[in-house]
Amino acid sequence: SMLVVALVTMTETTGDFIAVGEMTDRPIQPRALADGLRADGLSTVLGGVFNTFPYTAFAQNVGLVGMTRVRSRWVVAAAGGILVLLGLLPKLGAVVAAIPAPVLGGAGLVMFGTVAASGLRTLAEVDFKGNHNLTVVAVSVAVGMLPVGVPTVYAKFPDWFQTVMNSGISAGCLTAIVLNLLFNHLPGKASSTGDEVASEPKAGAASA
Repeated sequence: SMLVVALVTMTETTGDFIAVGEMTDRPIQPRALADGLRADGLSTVLGGVFNTFPYTAFAQNVGLVGMTRVRSRWVVAAAGGILVLLGLLPKLGAVVAAIPAPVLGGAGLVMFGTVAASGLRTLAEVDFKGNHNLTVVAVSVAVGMLPVGVPTVYAKFPDWFQTVMNSGISAGCLTAIVLNLLFNHLPGKASSTGDEVASEPKAGAASA
């Protein structure tokens, strides 16, 4: 289950990187993505060394970038320093905890809405013609929403299965990964899809 969670975390982190790259007009290249995933894994290792929770990228931060339009790394570094101080000085943490819940709720509403809008914008750039991408997206979203709509759907399954699939995020990520490999990356599927896409312009030219 930990390996599955790590895979899901990498998928979520990849989405966060792509979304931030779009917001900052800096498209994410494969090398930058790999470096980011390595840094994410290193932070998780450090969290384990110090006997704390694993650390990973959060979509809330993507929403924060979109909401504030602050894109400076110095601001992120300063925020990290403030978090360290909050951990070392409990009184500062109490001041933050005193912020009224409606204020946090209003900010969270905008941030999560920004995350959803960024995801929709990313999906809008996907090519859905001549391939099975629409099926991948549709089934993944449906499987991800299943534990939310029907919380007892996996009640009869083994505990290890429930640990993974009762989370809509992990269920949707795993479904997207498996279907993408099945439909778009297996040799037979990839070649047949490519042939279909390549044959479309010829048909159009002939009819013209």
